[in-house]
Amino acid sequence: MDVQSFLREENEEVARLSERVAHAVWMVNTTGEKKWQEAEVEAEREYRRHFADRKRFERIAELREKVPEGSLERRQLDRLYQEALENQVPAELLDEMIRLSSELSNIFNTFRGTVDGRKVTENQVRNVLAESTDSEEREKVWRASKQIGREVEAGLIRLVKLRNEAARGLGFEDHHQMKFHLTELDRDEVFSLFQRLKELTDEPFRRLKGEIDAELGAKFGLEPQELRPWHYSDPFFQEAPPVPGLDMDVHYRGKNIEKLTADTFSALGLEIRDLLAKSDLYEREGKNQHAFCLDMNRRGDVRVLCNIRDNEYWMSTMLHEFGHAVYDKYGDRNLPFILRTPAHIFTTEAVAMFFGRLTRNREWLERFPRVDRAELSRIMPQVEKMLKRQMLIVARWIITFVTFERELYRDPDQDLNRLWWKLVREIQYVNPPEETDEPHWASKIHFTIAPVYYQNYLLGELTASQFDAALRRNGATSLFTEETGRFFLEKVFLPGDRSGWRVLIEEATGESLNPEHFVNQFVS
Repeated sequence: MDVQSFLREENEEVARLSERVAHAVWMVNTTGEKKWQEAEVEAEREYRRHFADRKRFERIAELREKVPEGSLERRQLDRLYQEALENQVPAELLDEMIRLSSELSNIFNTFRGTVDGRKVTENQVRNVLAESTDSEEREKVWRASKQIGREVEAGLIRLVKLRNEAARGLGFEDHHQMKFHLTELDRDEVFSLFQRLKELTDEPFRRLKGEIDAELGAKFGLEPQELRPWHYSDPFFQEAPPVPGLDMDVHYRGKNIEKLTADTFSALGLEIRDLLAKSDLYEREGKNQHAFCLDMNRRGDVRVLCNIRDNEYWMSTMLHEFGHAVYDKYGDRNLPFILRTPAHIFTTEAVAMFFGRLTRNREWLERFPRVDRAELSRIMPQVEKMLKRQMLIVARWIITFVTFERELYRDPDQDLNRLWWKLVREIQYVNPPEETDEPHWASKIHFTIAPVYYQNYLLGELTASQFDAALRRNGATSLFTEETGRFFLEKVFLPGDRSGWRVLIEEATGESLNPEHFVNQFVS
C-alpha cells in the first residue's frame, strides 16, 4: 500500500474510532450512568488497540522514513507514530489502565462531599469560600471538597504506577517524560522557563500575598500567620480572593450568561449559537461538576459542558470553554482528519484563556454586560488589580501543580501528602492545615483524567499574552471587531496541526514563544 492509500485508510478509521470515544465521553459525563462508563472503556480500548497493533506501528515507522520532513504526509505520519508508540504495551496492561482511569473518572463525576451529613456540590463549596466570613463553616466545606482525595488515592497511585510501567517498557524513564516527548515539548526547556517565571514573580508575589493576607486577616479577625487554606477563595488557592469592596458577581446576577457569551463571539464574526444548542450547560445530579469542551467529530459538532450560575466565575468559564469551541469549529475541514486539530494542546488553551480574561476588560464590561460608565470608572482600578492578582496567583499555582506531578511520577511511593504541602508553602506561600497526612492533592481531578497536562495551562497563559501583544502591535484599538476574529481564524484556527506549535506562534505573532509579554502585562 502506498503512502496516500495508507493515510486515507488511517484517517477514515481514526475518525470512526475517535467519534465513538467522544460520544461515550459525552454521555458518561452528562449522565454518570454505569452503562456509559462501560461504553467509554470499550470505545477507548478499541481506539488504543488500533494503535497498539504492532504491524501497523512498523508500517507507520517505515513510511515515515520515506516521506520528506515538512510535508503534509510526514506530519500525519508523525502524529500516527506518536499515538502508536504510546500504545506499544501489553494488551492486559493497556486494558487495566483504561479500566482504572474510567473508574476513577466516574467517581469524580458522581461523588459529593458531605458537611454534617449533608451533601455539597462544587458550586456550593465555591460559594461558601467566596462569601462566608465564618472560619468554622469555611473549614468544614474546604475539608468536604477534599474528601474525594481519600476515595481515589489508592487507585490513582496504582494508575500512576501502571502508566510508569508502560512508559518504561517503551524506553522512557517514566510516564511524565514520555508525555512531554510525545506532545513535542522539551521538558527541560519548559521547566527552565517555569523556573525563570517563578524567579521573576517571587518578590511581586510575596508582596501580593502579603496584601491578600492582611485583607483576609482583617476580614476574619486573624493574624496573617493564622490563615489556613480554607480562608482563600477556592480549595487550591488558584483564584484570587476578591479585592475588598469589589463584587464582580453583581454585574451578572439575573443576566443571561449564554447570550453574553454568544454576543461576545458574534462581535468577532464567530458564530456559536449552533454550539450552544448542542451543549449541556446547567448542573444536575450525576453530571460532571467541572467544565470542558469536546469536539465530537471534527466536522462542526462541538459541545461544551458547564454548570452555569449567574456569576463572574461561570461567565469567565463560558468565555474560556467557547474559546476552545471556536478553535475546533473553525478549523480547516479540508485538512486530513488527523491534522484537523489545534497545533498543540496549549495553543487551544491560549485561545480559551484569551477569552476567559475578558471579564476583567473595561471595553468588554461596558459593551456586553453593560456596566455603567460611571461605575466602571469607579471599579476599574480594582478590576485591573484583581486581574494582575489572578494571573500571578494562577502562575504560582500551576508551577506548584507541575512540580508536584513531576515528582509524583518520579517516585509515587514517597510521602506525597507531605510533599504536596511543602510545595504549596514554598511556591504559593500558603500555610498548611495542622495535619498533612491526608491526600488533599488527589482531590484535584487533573491528576486522574488529564495526566501530564497542566503545564499546557501556563504555556497557554504565556501564549494568550503574546496573542494580545500581537493584536495591539498591529494597531487594534478594540478587541471586539471582525479584524480580531480574522486574526484568530486565519493565523490560529485554519492552520490546524499542519506544522506544529512553534511555527504557528512564530507566524501568528512574528516571534517565538516569549514569556516577557506575560510579565509585561501582569507583573511589571
